[in-house]
Amino acid sequence: MHLEEKTISVDKIYDGKIIDVTREKVLLENESEAYREVVHHSGGVCILPINSKGEVLFVRQFRYPFKEVLLEIPAGKREQGEDPKECGIRELREEVGATSDNITFLGKLYPTVAYDTEVIYMYMARSLSFGEQNLDDDEFLDVVKIPLDKAYEMVLNDDIPDAKTQIAILKAWAMLKNNL
Repeated sequence: MHLEEKTISVDKIYDGKIIDVTREKVLLENESEAYREVVHHSGGVCILPINSKGEVLFVRQFRYPFKEVLLEIPAGKREQGEDPKECGIRELREEVGATSDNITFLGKLYPTVAYDTEVIYMYMARSLSFGEQNLDDDEFLDVVKIPLDKAYEMVLNDDIPDAKTQIAILKAWAMLKNNL
């Protein structure tokens, strides 16, 4: 049982629309017990759209927990059992009004490993075609175009604090610069 914890009991603390929260008693490898609070989330997808000019299409939107307007790539919550790539295609169309027949998987990330089950799948979309946005009723955002090289610099200069956006930009930039 080295480096593992065995679940003894689970108590649901909160049952919400976006998250559930549990308090779990665990048995540690030294036979002592501890408690873990876990946020359960169905996961999400982000997609890095790059147009024919080499510009990344960002969305600028208000993020309530931070009380800030943030610059992010299109992203959304996966429905239970939804294919991640299909979710990314949906979010690309909804948020920036684009479609693509050239979508590359960039990997997955665990944004908060200490207490959250969320997994975010990352994609890059190129060869974009444009139509109309189809925002949710409670979604308000602006689309902003920034050259990929400038976006890369912005990540390195700490101008983009969003983790999924940072990682997707860094991965895509490295892949494209190294022809991977």
